[in-house]
Amino acid sequence: MVFPSDTEVPRGGAPQQALCLSLPADPKALEETVRQDKAPLAGSSTECWGARHTLAFLGSLGFTVMYTIRISLSVAIVAMATTTPSNSSNATNGSADVCPLPDGYDPQETDQKGEFDWDTKVQGAILGSFYYGYAISHMPGGRAAEYIGGKLLVGLGLLLASIFTLLTPICAEISTGMFIALRVAEGLVLGGCFPAMNTLLATWFPPAERSKYTTLVMTGPNVGTVIAMPVTGWLSSSEELGGWRSAFYVFGSLGLLWSIAWFMLVHDRPERHPRISDAELQYLLSYKEVMKEAEVVPLPWCDILTSPYVWLVTLASIGDTLGFYTIITELPTYLANIQHFDMNSTGVLSALPYAVAWVFSLFWGFLVEKLASSGIMTILQIRNMSMAIAYYLPSLCLVGMCFVNCNGVLAMVLLCLAVGLATPNMAGYLCAHQDLAPNFAGSLMGFTNTFGSLMGVVAPALTGAITYNNQTLAAWREVFLISAGTYVVTCTIYIALMTAAVQPWNDRKKTGAR
Repeated sequence: MVFPSDTEVPRGGAPQQALCLSLPADPKALEETVRQDKAPLAGSSTECWGARHTLAFLGSLGFTVMYTIRISLSVAIVAMATTTPSNSSNATNGSADVCPLPDGYDPQETDQKGEFDWDTKVQGAILGSFYYGYAISHMPGGRAAEYIGGKLLVGLGLLLASIFTLLTPICAEISTGMFIALRVAEGLVLGGCFPAMNTLLATWFPPAERSKYTTLVMTGPNVGTVIAMPVTGWLSSSEELGGWRSAFYVFGSLGLLWSIAWFMLVHDRPERHPRISDAELQYLLSYKEVMKEAEVVPLPWCDILTSPYVWLVTLASIGDTLGFYTIITELPTYLANIQHFDMNSTGVLSALPYAVAWVFSLFWGFLVEKLASSGIMTILQIRNMSMAIAYYLPSLCLVGMCFVNCNGVLAMVLLCLAVGLATPNMAGYLCAHQDLAPNFAGSLMGFTNTFGSLMGVVAPALTGAITYNNQTLAAWREVFLISAGTYVVTCTIYIALMTAAVQPWNDRKKTGAR
């Protein structure tokens, strides 16, 4: 997932709003920036609703639907796969490594009698398969959007993903291999959506509006996660509504409906929009010097690949996404197999951490803005503080998960804190692309997130290997400790060596770009 900044809108998911701030290092320049931001805009559009507002609304709605498509399998797979009653039988023998069954727990009713005999390794491969395609399509998707337009990349990506989602039950029934191939294809068509949306936002919104509307668009993933998990849990547990199949039919159909509206109402550039008002068009054209140009700028690949700071950002991305994807893909399985929550509870409780993350991200955005505008902290200090909070505090929560044992309430509290406290990363390494090279911030985000997205493959595969025929507290402690250790190591290296200075190769003239 990619999180945006005020001057660039980077890649796609973990689903949250823009906290990046483009601030001058000189305190006097900072004060001047603040004064300019508070001054009224010349030629400001007074329309209550214009073409750019429709773009922002449909963008946010599209990312909401996208994440319902992405996340629904994490919950549905609990109902799709058969779970053996081994843990249930062991739970009565007083073993300290297996949680006892709650009062009124009937193994015949609560153990999932799914249609597919998938062990934890196979489930890990299925959950991770999406990220094979997702990881490799970030860079090509971002560059393609600059050539053929973000509208087509976003619209076509979500349209195809919706069709694939409708085909999910059929492919799962035919073979596991076909199901995995379908998920890979789904990731492939969705991977370029976030970079493509960056192009649209940078084209349609002046800098003074970019934070506001980027925030609106990027709240979509969190909203989608909050919707997908409880709704999928409810549908999966209801045979009258079709069981787990109905979740894919519902979310896939919503994606088709969204695609119709997107292709009808959204256009790549204001000049090409047939229904934009003259007032809005003149307002946007008055900012053409500070908005994205139609010209495609060559990338200084040699400088990017040899920059130690780019690789530090890549390392931070790996640490962040390993922890994030471990929780987002495996949380429903942990709640069902270890804490013995039923399907309805699993879906609702799995969504709770992301609701907390959405609220905390709003608070952090307000706090960072105050710290930056007042000049209390430098850019580098803000970045490092955000990184420390987003990595060290969640790692403590994950270590705490090793001691909750069978206390389901305490486990949920720690998981909510782990996910919520990770949101300051949007003001940390996710802004570093803009700090290092604002002219190439979107492309850099696509590059580093390619490596980060691979953790979507590693996390479920690693968890599946550790918990294979071993759904015990000890096995899950190992999962949590690996994620916590990765957070600490990557953050410490990043903070010790990272800079917030603009790199020389950011200058187009020096890179030979025309």
